[in-house]
Amino acid sequence: MVKKGLLATSIIATLVGCSTLQSSQQSVVNSLAENLDIDYQVLTNHGANQGLACQELGAEWASCNQVTMTVVNQGQAIDAKDWSIYFHSIRLILDVDNDQFKVSHVTGDLHKLEPTDKFDGFAAGEKVVLPLIGEYWQLFETDFMPRAFVTSPDAEPRVIASLDTEDTASYVSGLEGNNLKRTPDDKNIFATAISRYEKNRDLVKKDVSASLIPTPMHIEQGQGKLDITQGITLPPEAFTPEQYQALEARGDLLGINLDGRQVVNLVIDPNLFSGEFIKSGAYQLQISTSGIKISAFDQAGAFYAVQSIFALIDSQSPDSLPVVSIKDAPRFDYRGVMVDVARNFHSKQAILATIDQMAAYKMNKLHLHLTDDEGWRIEIPGLPELTEVGSQRCFDETEQSCLLPQLGSGPEANNFGSGYFSRADFVEILQYANARHIEVIPEIDMPAHARAAVVSMEARYQRLMQENKVEEANQYRLLDPQDTSNVTTVQFYDKKSFINPCLPSSARFVDKVISEVAAMYKEAGAPLTTWHFGGDEAKNIKLGAGFQDSNTADKVEWKGNIDLTKQDKPFAKSPQCQELVASGAVSDFAHLPSYFAEQVAKIAKDKQIASFQAWQDGLKYSEGPASFATANTRVNFWDVLYWGGTKSVYEWASKGYDVIVSNPDYVYMDMPYEVDPKERGYYWATRATDTRKMFSFAPENMPQNAETSLDRDGKGFSGSTDIAAGPFYGLSAQLWSETVRDDEQYEYMVFPRVLAAAERAWHKGDWENDVKAGVEYSQETHRVDKAQLNNDYNRFANLLGQRELAKLEKAGIDYRLPIPGGRIEAGKLMMNSAFPGVELQYSIDGQEWKTYIDSQRPRVQGSVYIRSVSASKEKVSRITKVSAS
Repeated sequence: MVKKGLLATSIIATLVGCSTLQSSQQSVVNSLAENLDIDYQVLTNHGANQGLACQELGAEWASCNQVTMTVVNQGQAIDAKDWSIYFHSIRLILDVDNDQFKVSHVTGDLHKLEPTDKFDGFAAGEKVVLPLIGEYWQLFETDFMPRAFVTSPDAEPRVIASLDTEDTASYVSGLEGNNLKRTPDDKNIFATAISRYEKNRDLVKKDVSASLIPTPMHIEQGQGKLDITQGITLPPEAFTPEQYQALEARGDLLGINLDGRQVVNLVIDPNLFSGEFIKSGAYQLQISTSGIKISAFDQAGAFYAVQSIFALIDSQSPDSLPVVSIKDAPRFDYRGVMVDVARNFHSKQAILATIDQMAAYKMNKLHLHLTDDEGWRIEIPGLPELTEVGSQRCFDETEQSCLLPQLGSGPEANNFGSGYFSRADFVEILQYANARHIEVIPEIDMPAHARAAVVSMEARYQRLMQENKVEEANQYRLLDPQDTSNVTTVQFYDKKSFINPCLPSSARFVDKVISEVAAMYKEAGAPLTTWHFGGDEAKNIKLGAGFQDSNTADKVEWKGNIDLTKQDKPFAKSPQCQELVASGAVSDFAHLPSYFAEQVAKIAKDKQIASFQAWQDGLKYSEGPASFATANTRVNFWDVLYWGGTKSVYEWASKGYDVIVSNPDYVYMDMPYEVDPKERGYYWATRATDTRKMFSFAPENMPQNAETSLDRDGKGFSGSTDIAAGPFYGLSAQLWSETVRDDEQYEYMVFPRVLAAAERAWHKGDWENDVKAGVEYSQETHRVDKAQLNNDYNRFANLLGQRELAKLEKAGIDYRLPIPGGRIEAGKLMMNSAFPGVELQYSIDGQEWKTYIDSQRPRVQGSVYIRSVSASKEKVSRITKVSAS
């Protein structure tokens, strides 16, 4: 399919010939794009401590950083001034210290750099240094987005070639020493070969032949093995044809023939279960030297029992199974993965591959974040602009054909900044998931994070108004044109980020979208039982605690100075919302998002949808679950634990909400794996979440985590709760996609750590204490059996290193191989891995690699390169260096 923007370019070029492309303006744009070499160097992340005017510039919490943007003209001299460079910055640029240029904020992360009247041109070979002051700090290479581009009136935009890359190291420097610290007293241990080695020292290789992921509730190993060289046979009548086909596909991947000689005795009968095993998904599995027997509570239990058989198989030699007896049932009803396809799109193939892995590890809820400010990703019949405009990002300042570029997508729609699931695609995803006992939960985020929808419906409005179809134009309009509210969202959008909850047309829009999505579910044969409203971050960040009024006499030094009289709550200057508040239907403007949630829940109920789900802050002004029309009201709980989440989660449970634990500091997979600037991700909640941290998360006893983990600055915190409400409904691992621009990056961020989330969602570790009111945990307490925890993780890590990574590779998953630990002592190299069983290699010159064997530690001099290697030898980790201390 030819993208709309590209098609328009082709038509224009055909009509006007080469004159436009060869115009003086286009020549300037082309020359700048081809010849400007741009680099960023971090000077300081502690601006206030270095005397920068963070407070006066209006930085939130008076915190700012300084980066030099160095521009070198490697082409011919440029004297023209009628051009601009648009660049992506996740940090709001507050000032540029070079009077030949000015920087302005456009929207979101998009900024505009342009010459001032003092600009005296780019001489051939000239180097220009632009000191930029940005809000907060920049600690990882992925803070610096690629694909800045050049524009000029009547010229096609061009990506700057030096920034048209995902290799961030090629244009970012300065992330070392104190610049790795968020604040001067940051206590994080930064990842090095030696720090990794020390972290892995308690891990040893062990026999895990009779273990599996996720861990069963009860498992007992017997003597001997069952030969399955000739394959196994499942009773097809126990499964739907689609489920059986899914199991066959998994068996084929692992080298197991399901039309083999070993017949599996399988019975589905809930009456065979009692006590804690009376639960969907429960099963019993017995493998003896003579055969396999399965008793399942329901069809899901039968499916999971077969997955347990597959989990016990070593895919490198799939000829036998250990003798085991398993009694198992899931810990949580909701075992989820959330994938954000809105910020950057991820292909249908990547989603289907994720579903395969979710099924293998007994996860059952795929929460698709389908819409946000940066993109609308699902086709809605009757509202073509949602995908024709809202799913595309390109450089159209009117935003009538696409959304403005964001998050490193640049001016063209030829990358994952653009894209959507067609109706047929989505139906296929639903059917694929349904065959694997996975419910797909659609999220259409509102009233905030809705810019893609708002802009799309404005484009629809303009089109229909030009056709004199006034009533139709207003049918689904999402903003009040008289709303003059001055609002800044968390990611620097204005009032167009919000669906106005006071408009009848907004309710009609919601009804239309839910109806069309429900029709897709019906066609797929997968009933729509849960609607996710989103609801998060419907606020003006400029009214937060990090700012103070510039006109006040009593200022504090740790807040940014702005004119608060010019700031509004969302919808505060919308006449429609003013009328609604005045009527008493809603108490004040702050309550409007929760009010809207209640209205959407009514629509969901009318569509026979039983469950209404949202991020918890979207419902904070509702009185409780009884305020919502649906039978169930569920919240994804995402408070950070060291900011009070150890208490607030139980408050939500005590109100009667179904709580789905979704904490950013433990199960957000967009956070970096390590405190290493070369890792990808945002880090506002934590500087790192690796597989071990996610595995060690205690989701039901939130205070316990204060004893086993640190806050984002590497410091201890305390955790307790006054109430111990529960149980929780589930656990979900989230992948937000701001820094994740393609499928390879997506799979790197998700795998393998999502397997640790699967473990915690299915199985409660023996080291997890029951939560008790009034019991406090911290780094100074000794309430957690850490020896038991470490032993449990050792088993899990061995399973990854010896079996599961190889299975991921066979499935074509671009997972993250762990960077090895290493140190040199007495002239000998010592190496280890976060996952024992992974092959380690070393090299003196970075070219010739040798396998590391711990019992034969090689003698080395100076520095040596080290890496991990996959089972197939085709995949390697990031290379690092270790030197003699």
